[in-house]
Amino acid sequence: LKESKRAVNSLRDIVDDDDDDDLERVSWSGEPVGSISWSIKETASSSASSLESRDSSLQKGSSSYAAFPKQVSSYSLSSLFKGRNRLPSFQSLSDALSDTGVKNYAPELRRPKAEYKDYSSDWSPKDTVRRMQRGKVCSLERFRSLQDKLVLLDEAVAGHDGNVITAVLIFLKRTLRREILFRELEVRQVALCHLIHFLKESGEQKLLLDLLRFLDRTEEVALSQYREHLNIQDVEKRREFLKGCIGLPFSAEDTSHIQDHYTLLERQIIIEANDRHLETAGQSEIFRKYPRKASILNMPLVTTLFYSCFYHYTEPEGTFSSPTNLKKTFKIPDKQYVLTALAARAKLRAWDDVDALFTTKNWLGYTKKKAPIGFHRVVEILQRNNAPVQVLQAYVRLVEDVETRLNLATKYKCHDVVIETYRDLKDRIQLTAYKCKVERGSADEEKINSILNN
Repeated sequence: LKESKRAVNSLRDIVDDDDDDDLERVSWSGEPVGSISWSIKETASSSASSLESRDSSLQKGSSSYAAFPKQVSSYSLSSLFKGRNRLPSFQSLSDALSDTGVKNYAPELRRPKAEYKDYSSDWSPKDTVRRMQRGKVCSLERFRSLQDKLVLLDEAVAGHDGNVITAVLIFLKRTLRREILFRELEVRQVALCHLIHFLKESGEQKLLLDLLRFLDRTEEVALSQYREHLNIQDVEKRREFLKGCIGLPFSAEDTSHIQDHYTLLERQIIIEANDRHLETAGQSEIFRKYPRKASILNMPLVTTLFYSCFYHYTEPEGTFSSPTNLKKTFKIPDKQYVLTALAARAKLRAWDDVDALFTTKNWLGYTKKKAPIGFHRVVEILQRNNAPVQVLQAYVRLVEDVETRLNLATKYKCHDVVIETYRDLKDRIQLTAYKCKVERGSADEEKINSILNN
């Protein structure tokens, strides 16, 4: 205490004048309220250590404090040692040294205990999955053992959340060897389907093929390899790739499709080269009158057939571009062929070709009209291609169902067909009513009057 008193008295030069009286009132005997021994008892262990370091520095003498500046804070050095009987609350030495002059007395709300947990190490697999389902940030790196990773995957599958399952699978794909991952997924079909779908979407073809080979899914391996042709832009390279795909272990039906695909692309390359030459040279009238809008390469079979019916309809069957050759080679059904050929020839307004398309001969040499798609479909296609009324009427008459025939004839204003149908039905009421729908003084009105007067 004596040494502390000498140290305090040596600070007279660096403290305020107003505090001189306070220094004289310091009582160093006994245990007054503001004494140093009392403050040491009340402060925490950290405050006590700072106080001891402060006391040890004070014992060096007044010479070491010559360069001390004036206290900027509202607390002076003298206030640290003076009696506190005037103040309602005592401030410890460590608080005084760290105080900036403004004390915030608002109580701090206690945060939930769960917020203090380390999300990377404190969550179980089930809790981790629940947090991921709620969109919370979760680190999966803490799951290091194979058992923990599999439990995490099982919890994700049990949660029925596809995004969580995929996220866990990405983690496992990155941290497990392929053989181990494939072996564990083989008995977890839901997770396996998610991984296969993810690999297809992300384009990880090599890993996908390895997984399918491990599972002995040979057809899926072949289809995945075949799908690669979509990424080949060069036509010749695509043709060679498809040729190599023919020997892959497809099913019998898929093998025929791959063969047809290769054959079709080979035909398209030949047709495209020949037609480009004819169009450039200007040797063909149809190419001059109807220039090509797009290349035939990589087009579907139906589009190729329409192109062939449009530009090469009259060619003999022996040529690659002949429609009949395409029909025979690729075994195109009659309905599909008639629909495509009708649309192509009607677009060119080649009505004689349309008529020949539906004309058949029996063994006695008699001809008749026959349409595998139904004449009501023929009428609709002709009308969409702006066929004249005379052509429409010829095919509307061939519709067998009376009600359908009347509806089509009325819809497309085929007056002759409507009048003849009502005449055959001997329906004077409907024929009289229809008389109001035709133009006055026209040949149709005279025809109706002649029938009604007969």
